[in-house]
Amino acid sequence: MNTSTLAPITPTASASSTLTAFSGFQRVAGGTRTEVLAQLRQRADAASVLLFDDATGAQVDLDMREDAAPSEPEAHDEVPRGVGRPKLGVVAREVTLLPRHWDWLGRQPGGASVALRRLVDEARRVNADRDTERAAREAAYRFMTAIAGNLPGFEEATRALFAGERERFNALVAPWPEDIEAHLQKLSAAGWSAA
Repeated sequence: MNTSTLAPITPTASASSTLTAFSGFQRVAGGTRTEVLAQLRQRADAASVLLFDDATGAQVDLDMREDAAPSEPEAHDEVPRGVGRPKLGVVAREVTLLPRHWDWLGRQPGGASVALRRLVDEARRVNADRDTERAAREAAYRFMTAIAGNLPGFEEATRALFAGERERFNALVAPWPEDIEAHLQKLSAAGWSAA
């Protein structure tokens, strides 16, 4: 299984994320960053709680200090803005293509940039369902790996998840702790093909 395309663990929780907290295999908090902070501050074991982003399934860190302001991920490789369309958010990046691709792009109405934007928008539209399924499966996988990696049937459940075998996946995670199974069902819900 190729996991190199999965996003790394999110270093901090953004203010707009919804989170779910687990103490061992028990769900102990859930909601927005502010709601989870309030719930966890009432717990003596808050330092040992694992937090997960509900959108990505990634494990996150949350600053429990009272005076901690909501932190947003820092932008690391920001390119200084120069000439261009700053109001549209245009950012120049490098694309490597073969000469025949550049030739074709150059012949398109509006030039290479317009043609590439059009191709990307079309691919996003056509593959929206597949991208949603893939993102849901990856979110479930991230959560499973972090919290359920030692549970019986983990490897088989992972195979069933990525093979799109919903019934098999459900059967394999059914014996797992109730809160883990419920959260996996929530994360993977959009990961099953309608067909």
